[in-house]
Amino acid sequence: MTSVPKTTARQLGLAIDLDSCVGCQACVTSCKEWNTGGHMAPLTDLDPYGENPDGVWFNRVHTYEQEREGKSRTIHFPRSCLHCAKPACVTVCPTGASYKRQSDGIVLVDEDKCIGCKLCSWACPYGAREFDDDVGVMKKCTLCVDRIYNENLPEENRVPACVAACPTGARHFGDFSDPDSAVSVLSRERGGVELMAELGYQPTNRYLPPRARSCGEDNIAPLEAVGGEGGLLGWIDRLLSR
Repeated sequence: MTSVPKTTARQLGLAIDLDSCVGCQACVTSCKEWNTGGHMAPLTDLDPYGENPDGVWFNRVHTYEQEREGKSRTIHFPRSCLHCAKPACVTVCPTGASYKRQSDGIVLVDEDKCIGCKLCSWACPYGAREFDDDVGVMKKCTLCVDRIYNENLPEENRVPACVAACPTGARHFGDFSDPDSAVSVLSRERGGVELMAELGYQPTNRYLPPRARSCGEDNIAPLEAVGGEGGLLGWIDRLLSR
């Protein structure tokens, strides 16, 4: 089985603002476009215009309707690899194909070592692994490693493709190991949520809960209704746990 570094020099990840996400799918399509020619290319498409389209997508957006006290709101929930500090997908890998980088905390797959056993996908509680049927190996979000370190790009463009494409600024990229980084500060100020924290995998990515919405004198989906067992994120926890 593969070991995980006890510490990493940095812990790169995303802060995703559920208040700003409008479900436009720009992050999904930009991720697909960049990565189909990137580090884990190609991202296979199967029967894309037929009755049963399928394929490899590193980023997906789910849409839910939240109801509370007779009021409702639509929540868009982007989902991709959370680059956990203690990733189960790495520790179950029998060949060392899944690994966590000590330099920046990014979790990757070495396709040359992957035997397609799918143990990592079964171990991941977030459903973030994608099996490529065409080549018989597992693939996943890389945080665009071939983009964020690309010195041929202007510095402001050295962010994951999903972050660069988001029209509402709902996605933020940075180093969570630095308490003074923009993503760390934003997560503290907005009460960033560690998804399924009770499992102990310590996901790096944080979800920023939706703010209260006012309609006349009534609040729709107040902030306190978002977290916890009875809130939106508790609901999503249960959905991903199925």
